[in-house]
Amino acid sequence: MSDGDRIVIVGAGVAGLRSAERLRELGFDGEIVLVGDEPRKPYHRPMVSKELVTGGVKPVAASLEPYLDLDVHWRLGTRATWLDSKERTVHLPGGESLWYDGLIIATGVYPRHLPGSPRHDPRVRVLRTVEDSLAVRRALGNSNKAVVVIGSGLIGNEFAASMRHMGRDVTLIGHAKAPLHRFGERIASALTKEHQHHRAKLAMNTEVRNWISTKETVGLHLTNNQFLVASCVVLSIGSVPAVDWLRGSELTIDDGVLCEATLFATGAEDVVVAGDVAKWPNLRIDETPRRVEHWMNGVESGRAAAESLMLGRGNARPYTPLPRAWSSLYDARLQTVGMPSLGKDTIELSDGVTGFVRDGRLIGAAGWDRPKAMIHWTAELDRRLPVPEPVAPAPAPAEPSFVAGLGEPTPIGEDVLAPFERDFLSDTPTAAVPAQEEMPWARVPAG
Repeated sequence: MSDGDRIVIVGAGVAGLRSAERLRELGFDGEIVLVGDEPRKPYHRPMVSKELVTGGVKPVAASLEPYLDLDVHWRLGTRATWLDSKERTVHLPGGESLWYDGLIIATGVYPRHLPGSPRHDPRVRVLRTVEDSLAVRRALGNSNKAVVVIGSGLIGNEFAASMRHMGRDVTLIGHAKAPLHRFGERIASALTKEHQHHRAKLAMNTEVRNWISTKETVGLHLTNNQFLVASCVVLSIGSVPAVDWLRGSELTIDDGVLCEATLFATGAEDVVVAGDVAKWPNLRIDETPRRVEHWMNGVESGRAAAESLMLGRGNARPYTPLPRAWSSLYDARLQTVGMPSLGKDTIELSDGVTGFVRDGRLIGAAGWDRPKAMIHWTAELDRRLPVPEPVAPAPAPAEPSFVAGLGEPTPIGEDVLAPFERDFLSDTPTAAVPAQEEMPWARVPAG
């Protein structure tokens, strides 16, 4: 790479940051421009529904510090408006444009909105960013009345647990029959008992029929005829990929940005995609493109996308992670591995661990407060879902853009690994950092 080359990264979350780090590891000495629509540098997003919303830490404590000198140009508080992939140009507000030799798209997702909800009311919030968390804290401070969270997925349950940690009355509303029901009856039942033990109220199999905004509170009339009065309502009903700025480009937009197995975007040259917005076929599973919204996927795919961009389309390797995620809820830990959402049937693998089966094949596992057992089942799934044998690489293009100049990677020190990136394989949340060979995202591919 020459000093005149420029790589633009759109998206200043964990995937964008890890992409920039990997570029520098691999010896890229050109210009890196990192564009982010939030005014903050990358931070630990899992803290938003936990420590930040409870006031346990200040926003500065959530910052993600790079572990090497990135030497990047930060364009924060700047939202990309559209992409001209033919001219290799990212357009910004005010008529500004950025040319690129390589582009990494890592714009993530936005919270889904609930039709009919009074989003103009400052007490009705979503919970995705640091600013969202601070806004929820302000709403909580204006009244001591109960809190309502709509959505029985992971973030909704994390927020409900955080409210009980603060001593606030909270009701969780969901249209499923139990919280986290998608992870099977055993985990849903265990979480329900945790909520009941900590006196969090549940309103399941129901939805909001009517909203009533008053000067001091928000009223919710539910389809089960229950009426709730809240000081603050948090909407946590899923997310949508942040792809509006890509409409009209040559990229294929379909629930994310469609990619090849190597994370190269279909429909454009020198464009790779990372994080929640990437829709790619994980060949460990099958050839169907899918998105994966996990923190560790942001870490791993950010690094993999940078590697692919440096190697070029003809030499890039498929991105084949074993998806893993975990969260703490009250005093218990939920862990998942593989693709539980693809399971058609469930089996009990061991006490507290549910297996998910598709066509007679174990495709995923989820454990409730069983970290040691999950270490075993993670290794077992790694064996049962092997990385496909590589095919002979295609001939390198006549004028490869990013192959020349690869350098040796900088070793990743144990002191810089975030807890969210290291705790999955430990048997206690505060265990020491695993050795690098236990962390697939920290490995340097051979060749």
